[in-house]
Amino acid sequence: MSAPTTTVTGSATPRPARGPEPAAVTLSVALWLGAILAGVAETLVHLAEPEPPSPEAVGLRGGMYLVLAVLVLQLRTGRNAYRWAVAGVLGVFGTLSLVVEPITALVSGTSPVDYLAAASGPQLAAAALRALHVAEVLGALALLFHPDTVAWFRSRTAVPAAPAALPVPTPRSAA
Repeated sequence: MSAPTTTVTGSATPRPARGPEPAAVTLSVALWLGAILAGVAETLVHLAEPEPPSPEAVGLRGGMYLVLAVLVLQLRTGRNAYRWAVAGVLGVFGTLSLVVEPITALVSGTSPVDYLAAASGPQLAAAALRALHVAEVLGALALLFHPDTVAWFRSRTAVPAAPAALPVPTPRSAA
């Protein structure tokens, strides 16, 4: 005779409702979207320069910014994978793409004062937008790792459950 069993049924709870989105998440999303808009504006400003980007380059950037905006909006789902994807793609690689050009200019001996004195209106506007873009990225990235944000993403992560219809032995009573 086999031991009595109880059948356990259930499934993973993808994102349990555990409180509203914290202000740090809302502000992070707003800053990420602001950074993307600063990038779009910088692209448009470059069109006023003597050697503007090609239509293909503008289209590629526009498509890239659209994909990144969709990724950022996914942060509101509470899935931790999106938080790490945004942190890696926009926070790390995005920041590097923003600072490589100015750092390269500094290393090659370009003086920031001389650059600003000789810069055209569009170049000054692009530099200001780049600075705003970097500031928004750094703020948004910091907010992704704020304690309230971390706790919220952890509370929304999938909770594993027992597989459906798994027999579980029930302890026998000593009679």
